[in-house]
Amino acid sequence: MSTPYPFTAIVGQDDLRLGLLLNAVSPAVGGVLVRGEKGTAKSTAVRALAALMPEVSVVPGCRFSCDPVSPDPACPDGPHAEAAGVSRAARTVELPVGASEDRLVGALDIERALSEGVKAFEPGLLADAHRGILYVDEVNLLHDHLVDLLLDAAAMGASYVEREGVSVRHAARFLLVGTMNPEEGELRPQLLDRFGLTVEVAASRDTDERVEVVRRRLAYDDDPEGFAARWAEEETALRERIGAARALLPRVVLGDGVLRQIAATCAAFEVDGMRADIVMARTATALAAWAGREEVTADDVRQAALLALPHRRRRNPFDAPGLDEDKLDQTLDEAGPQENQEKNDGDDDPDPGPDGGGDGGGGGGVPPQADGDRTPPPAEDDGTPSQAPDSAPDAPGRSAGAEQQPVAAAEPFRTKMLSVPGLGEGAAGRRSRARTAHGRTTGAVRPQGALTKLHLSATVQAAAPHQRSRGRSGRGLVVRRDDLRQATREGREGNLVLFVVDASGSMAARQRMSAVKGAVLSLLLDAYQRRDKVGLVTFRGKEAEVALPPTSSVDAAAARLESLPTGGRTPLAAGLLKAHDVLRVERLRDPSRRPLLVVVTDGRATGGPEPVALAGRAARLHQAEGTASVVVDCESGYVRLGLAGELARELGGTAVTLDELRADSIAGLVKDVTAAGRAA
Repeated sequence: MSTPYPFTAIVGQDDLRLGLLLNAVSPAVGGVLVRGEKGTAKSTAVRALAALMPEVSVVPGCRFSCDPVSPDPACPDGPHAEAAGVSRAARTVELPVGASEDRLVGALDIERALSEGVKAFEPGLLADAHRGILYVDEVNLLHDHLVDLLLDAAAMGASYVEREGVSVRHAARFLLVGTMNPEEGELRPQLLDRFGLTVEVAASRDTDERVEVVRRRLAYDDDPEGFAARWAEEETALRERIGAARALLPRVVLGDGVLRQIAATCAAFEVDGMRADIVMARTATALAAWAGREEVTADDVRQAALLALPHRRRRNPFDAPGLDEDKLDQTLDEAGPQENQEKNDGDDDPDPGPDGGGDGGGGGGVPPQADGDRTPPPAEDDGTPSQAPDSAPDAPGRSAGAEQQPVAAAEPFRTKMLSVPGLGEGAAGRRSRARTAHGRTTGAVRPQGALTKLHLSATVQAAAPHQRSRGRSGRGLVVRRDDLRQATREGREGNLVLFVVDASGSMAARQRMSAVKGAVLSLLLDAYQRRDKVGLVTFRGKEAEVALPPTSSVDAAAARLESLPTGGRTPLAAGLLKAHDVLRVERLRDPSRRPLLVVVTDGRATGGPEPVALAGRAARLHQAEGTASVVVDCESGYVRLGLAGELARELGGTAVTLDELRADSIAGLVKDVTAAGRAA
């Protein structure tokens, strides 16, 4: 086994180290999510934490790490007789992003269960992680069906494996630690809420600190054992401090005053549910124990809020995580004891600065916060007709000239369901029909490899004709491996949604472009909810560009859309050809993920020789390759040329207007017709 990098040798990253140490002191905090750019010691710190965790006592021979003091009565290896436990190091179990369901929860031998009535169970990673650490690197890329299993285990503290009426249950309580790069996509809100704390990490911009990082890493790579030996004393001291904090934790007092501050803070930031209050209370208690105190202070509450609330206050996928620290300080002051308010009122310095709340008494800094809760400065132009002379419908003479400043997107709305026709086999998602591991059963086939989803009736039908030749006697069914049938299921897949957005002068009327951006933002929100990859191609002036290569991060796409300027001619053909190149590359990278092309334009094509004919030929390239496409018609005004509809026909797709894109547009029409009929 390779020697892990010492935890105490990590340079900087105070917030990351503090978040992990608080969970080592009090596992009830609920784990930590580490967000940050690549190469910032996220995985190194998590793996180094295992060496600092106290040992656990387990029942000898139990594959499920039962505690000898209170063994699990439902343990598959039980019941356990009274015996002395054996101590071992707490495990750190890594869950690969591409793991199978059986690898995570364990596997049942269905053949033995049917033929012998025996529950032959092979434990999975959840059993290995019981009473230890479950580490998921790139947790935001985890498949939905694995996320669902994690959510169930984290909520119930147990794992259930059920196959055709045969079930096994075992305890699964673990410290959940995840790392992720936000540029690759965000987590589902349900899983995000399961992490007790979150920390943001970034590479230091201090030259001396970066030099020290490189120096230590090179020394470790040259001689891991020797490097670890040089830090052994610091590691021992930190391990002892964790043990002392654990011993002190039950004696820490959480007074009514600080409890009121916790509740007021969670209410002020409008977090959902009550889990945030509980996590903040546990975190503040752990901070006090880590500092060697028996009473929780307001500084502990402030630090706990900065660790426990940023990822819970997100109202939609495009809100940046973070807290307004001025609002936090004000809330703590208002909910604090009266003497604290009088002290603050008499303070000569009305602006204590970002570090004025203290460091929580336990070491580590305040996590870097985004301005997610601060009100952005008002736009120079709110898009109203009186302030935007370019908002006259289509005004080609004025809007096709110089580049105009970006305008803010209109309020997003719920969109209609856009899907790819046919039956795919791509990554699990929520958009188009596909053959998936989960969903409704549609048939049965012979299994290729391990059996995961038994089709019971098909298995019995395959085995029934051979019972006499197999010498069946008695009531049991004689089943062979060749009789087993795998259930085929139909569910939903995630697609690659590639947006091709017209940013030319004909789209530059400010009210119009605001509505267009609002529509694309709505489609991006829909793509996030349906677990799609997204990409963004824009065209204006003389060329098209890939504003965002295909990614799972809809946040990045929304940011690029928000800063999109407009102006110039309309090189529609260039935009379609650029999209064709992007899709060609993506088919090689991820051939099972089907694309959906969404072209947002008024259908005009200008610039260069025969721009309309060239755009038609580019559109027919997509049609020839069978790319599913939708044209969002942005044409406005009393006179409509219908160019977007013609483009949709060339693409072999459909055209919808901005109004028709709304999910409630048809329902609203029916409601209006009904009301008119009653009035008549």
